[in-house]
Amino acid sequence: MQSARDHLETILARLAARAGEEHVFTKLYAEAARAAADASDARKRAGVTLGPLDGSIVSIKDLFDVAGEPTTAGSLMLRTAAPALRDAAIVGRLRQAGAVIVGKTNMTEFAFTAIGDNQHYGTPGNAADPGRIPGGSSSGAGVSVGEGTSEISIGSDTGGSIRIPASLNGVVGFKPTARRVPLTGAFPLSGTLDSIGPLARTVARCAAADAVMAGDEATALTSISLAGLRIGIPRGVLFEETQGEVETAFDRCLRKVELAGAGVADLLIDDLLGSMRAATKRGSIAAMEGAEIHADWLATGASVPVDPHVSGPLSRAAMLPTPVYIRTMRRRAALAIAMDERLASVDVLALPTTPVTAPTIVSMADAELRGRTEGLLLRNTQVANQFDLCAISLPMPGMVRPAGLMLVARNGHDRRLLRIAAGIESLLGS
Repeated sequence: MQSARDHLETILARLAARAGEEHVFTKLYAEAARAAADASDARKRAGVTLGPLDGSIVSIKDLFDVAGEPTTAGSLMLRTAAPALRDAAIVGRLRQAGAVIVGKTNMTEFAFTAIGDNQHYGTPGNAADPGRIPGGSSSGAGVSVGEGTSEISIGSDTGGSIRIPASLNGVVGFKPTARRVPLTGAFPLSGTLDSIGPLARTVARCAAADAVMAGDEATALTSISLAGLRIGIPRGVLFEETQGEVETAFDRCLRKVELAGAGVADLLIDDLLGSMRAATKRGSIAAMEGAEIHADWLATGASVPVDPHVSGPLSRAAMLPTPVYIRTMRRRAALAIAMDERLASVDVLALPTTPVTAPTIVSMADAELRGRTEGLLLRNTQVANQFDLCAISLPMPGMVRPAGLMLVARNGHDRRLLRIAAGIESLLGS
């Protein structure tokens, strides 16, 4: 079996070969990673392990604090920020678990958009086709796992920022229930909606990383039998404008799950989705809370260029009166309760993670197409954030360009969702 150090050196050599055109990583920790890999290999020789992440090659999104350096969050504005005094909570937990942190991955500026492009640090090409978008905001994370330069990458998810790049790059992406994983030391977009989660090649790796970051005891993930499982299909607006290839792959997955003994039935939630759209019509929660985080430079003007796709929505949200935000949050709380009650009749919802596959990077120069694509990429994933749920994206087999199958479960049902996902992953891979 390959040592952690040998695996790391293979990755570092690959990254060094493209150093002049590196857009997936914004920073590498080569020497620190070598020391961590050597320590892991020494433990293995001594018959000691720190758990399932010991020796795993892990990357972290460029919004997590690493002691002694600024956290740039994909922006020029923060390059001269004060260095972090300590590691983010999740970074400390990963190190304690023996993870080999290889570097920081690229992201959209301030984690705000779903396309995955970055005007300042370059846009990572999709792992399946470098000419196509990676999805965002955890763009580098999705590409890194998809191309094999990380075994696990840690991202954040406010409206789909883990699951969208997971879907478009053909990997697994898990968004836990908000507040399951501590946000301390992560540059925020929305304190209400932000979740920290892993992307990896398998559900088991995601589950192991989630357990470490959440502070749970490390236990082996056992899949749940699909026989008798209740799966709800939220047909309606979440299935509109779905590409034929995505729809065909989704239906194929459903048939396999049904043949395995699961019960599949439509579960209508369009009324709740409509009420949430009405509640956030004047401004999204992410934009309103993000406007508060960035209030100082929004008021005085930015000293360096900021992506207009980021500054525009934040500026508009900053103009909204406080009662709009308070009413939105009150309505959201009520709708989250209503959705929880609606989901009590099923074990999970199933739907396409993204209704489309990745378009080309160059096509995003068309403002109208970009806006439409962004809306479609966020439409399905943001449901889990808006209604305070947990969700996971699994690659759908047999596709020319990747897209994911998303499973959504009730608040706090994270571990059960992972066990269900493991069973479906095994079935789809068979």
